[in-house]
Amino acid sequence: MAGIVLKTVTGTHGATRAIKDGDVTPRRFAFEFEEVPGLIPAFRRMVRGLEFDVCEMAFTTYLCAKAYGKPFTALPIFLVRAFHHGAIVRAAAAGTISPKDLEGRQVGVNRGYTVTTGVWARGILQDEYGVDLSRVTWVLSGDEHVAEYRPPANVVPLAPGADLKEQVTAGRLAAGIGLAANQPGLAPLIPEPEEAGFDALRSRGLYPINHLVVVRDDLLVAHPGLAADVFWAFADAKRRYIERLSRDDPDTQGSTDRMYRRVMAITGQDPLPYGIEPNRAMIELLIRHAVSQRILDDPPLPVETLFADGTRDLTA
Repeated sequence: MAGIVLKTVTGTHGATRAIKDGDVTPRRFAFEFEEVPGLIPAFRRMVRGLEFDVCEMAFTTYLCAKAYGKPFTALPIFLVRAFHHGAIVRAAAAGTISPKDLEGRQVGVNRGYTVTTGVWARGILQDEYGVDLSRVTWVLSGDEHVAEYRPPANVVPLAPGADLKEQVTAGRLAAGIGLAANQPGLAPLIPEPEEAGFDALRSRGLYPINHLVVVRDDLLVAHPGLAADVFWAFADAKRRYIERLSRDDPDTQGSTDRMYRRVMAITGQDPLPYGIEPNRAMIELLIRHAVSQRILDDPPLPVETLFADGTRDLTA
């Protein structure tokens, strides 16, 4: 494995900074990072063109890609987590509406139906507010990373030339998912969404996973120890970040850092656990949402088959 250089894409944030800065240097291979502005285009490039050796990827994009036989496999490295109660917005001028009021109406979705934020947000509407998702028409502003995927009949494209934010702000769409609520003319559908997210963590352990890491299958076959080596490199970088969070270092004062620190205070645990077992409940919940939202077929894929040999028992 000596001398392998892995063309890699990942966002620059607390859990990856030590790798990208070179503070973590794996012994048997090297990362060669490519910067992809906005990161999201990298998901599409990996799914459609297999352009990278190692790539950060949205979890539901990966689930959908795996279902269509894309030749890469995830490692249980969960780089990004978030709460999604605030991802659902409405027109500020529309007055208060309840989540149940979305039934029988159209709701916009930023980008594609399989976007992970959208899957979690719809799951919240269903599980916490009793919304019948099949009675909502989901209006997409973009297409899917996995081109082969076909959404259910209640998923339609936004009219050509229309702007999703304008449609929500004007009330032509009852709500939108994936638009920032702090934009003029928009307001969160769920009151005090940040606290609602933390309440869901306390009451039912809801702590959504957004991104993981995938590696090309040909490399995993050619180099059986590669998956574990990549795992431990990312784990070392994450460990350093959590230590900085715990010390309240000046470089950990961003909004995401504060969110992870709040999770630490609520749970008393590492806010970014890696490995299948400490994350099994959230993995299985996301799969259930993907099945109920008709992104995956039923029965769902067994959890262990989603992750590379040599990493299934690792935790960090």
